[in-house]
Amino acid sequence: MRRRIWTGVFWVDAGERLIGAGAGSALALLSADGLGLLDVKWETVGSVAGLAALLSLLKSLVAGTTGDPGTAGFTGGTR
Repeated sequence: MRRRIWTGVFWVDAGERLIGAGAGSALALLSADGLGLLDVKWETVGSVAGLAALLSLLKSLVAGTTGDPGTAGFTGGTR
């Protein structure tokens, strides 16, 4: 049996989660800046989004060894 992290489905799922985490955190910071809640520099947005994406990738790698076979998720079931 192939390890889950070597499947194409796993990397598509992991990439989707990575992009979602990075974009979501960037959008949250930019929205807070636009509303006047925070004064955020672009460098901060980039570093926070990058860190969120990295943590999402690490979480997917852990899920690939314990979670649903062939995907980057912890839970089983269908989409």
